[in-house]
Amino acid sequence: MSKENKLDRRGFLRIAGRYGLTSTAFAAAGMIGPLTFEGLARAASQTADARNAGTPLMTLKFGASGFNETNLKIQESGQLWFAQELEKRSDGALKVEFIGSNQICNQLDCVKKTQQGIVDLFTASTQNSAGSAPYYNVLDFAYMFPSRAAQHHFFYHPKSEVLLREPLRKRHNIQFLYTHCELRGLMLGKKFADKPLITSVEQLAGTKNRVTGTQLGRIAMQLMNLNPVPIAWEETLDGLKQGLIDGAETWMGAAAYANMAPVLAQAVDLRFFCGTEHTAMNYATFAKLPAKLQDVVMETAFVAQQYTQREQERALVEVVGAVPNPRPDTVFAKNEVRVATLSDAEILKAEKMCSPEYNPKPWEEWRERLNKMSGGHDVYKEIFAIAREIPNGTAVADVEPRRWWQSA
Repeated sequence: MSKENKLDRRGFLRIAGRYGLTSTAFAAAGMIGPLTFEGLARAASQTADARNAGTPLMTLKFGASGFNETNLKIQESGQLWFAQELEKRSDGALKVEFIGSNQICNQLDCVKKTQQGIVDLFTASTQNSAGSAPYYNVLDFAYMFPSRAAQHHFFYHPKSEVLLREPLRKRHNIQFLYTHCELRGLMLGKKFADKPLITSVEQLAGTKNRVTGTQLGRIAMQLMNLNPVPIAWEETLDGLKQGLIDGAETWMGAAAYANMAPVLAQAVDLRFFCGTEHTAMNYATFAKLPAKLQDVVMETAFVAQQYTQREQERALVEVVGAVPNPRPDTVFAKNEVRVATLSDAEILKAEKMCSPEYNPKPWEEWRERLNKMSGGHDVYKEIFAIAREIPNGTAVADVEPRRWWQSA
């Protein structure tokens, strides 16, 4: 590839200045292989022509926190794919203005800006969104979900309406659409490079770890003696590199897409609560749409859930390298991040330390609060039961997609 034709950020923005940021991002997301200036310009021109052919009934602003066409090829949570599919399926009646890279909102405030109507759609983790919309905490009880398959099973489940989506509409003006599914572990910094691979919960005791916006995650971390400390993202990478903190709780796809891998040594697959990068909508905006377009939004959310079910599982292996002995071309292999997989016995030990099932007392206050917000359900108990309807060890690919809103 000639130097002149190689695409850098400045070249991307030049193309975006001509054809629009969303059309350029759509074009980049759809391209396979190396991006060139000429190739992207040609694809962006064609995309813009197709998108501008008609007059949309409504233009939706999509605040996609830190996501863009590059990192969505690392974590396949499908936001650009969803936006493009929404335009296609609505025959241009809905136009989406995709605003990622933290340009209009970030992980902590996208939900607030959606509630206020500054943006219509947003993407952020449910854990970071819980600060402004506390009912999201319902997903974060320790060890409520035993696997990623169990998570997908719940989000497709008709009871996810009454246990998750309906209270979010009523309490927070949020229409929950779809989500990627991972489980959080501990990403350990460079001071663990020369240490043996973590095999037990005891080896983690006493470490000091950065915690995200989650409120319930902190309870679990305290019970496992993981010393949660809230540190700004800007300071986290340097803290891990310098050894000022031992680790950070997050999921492996996030560690890879957020450029955390260069300062990590081990990724401990603790799987202790949700890492769910979801996409949602201002409910009042959704309710204003004609019934036909509401159906389009829901069908697009349904296919987007299937997209993440398929593509994120592939990306975890082929792009992130979130497995023992990852392929040499993956993010983890290139950065010498070792994946520490704990045995079932060790996971059970962690579960007994911190989950409401075995250690209910520390969770009582939050359970009571969330039960009240749900309208009287025992939300932990009911979601816990749904998560175990499928056999332990079910592959994510084998989870049956269901239109959760139609069979509710």
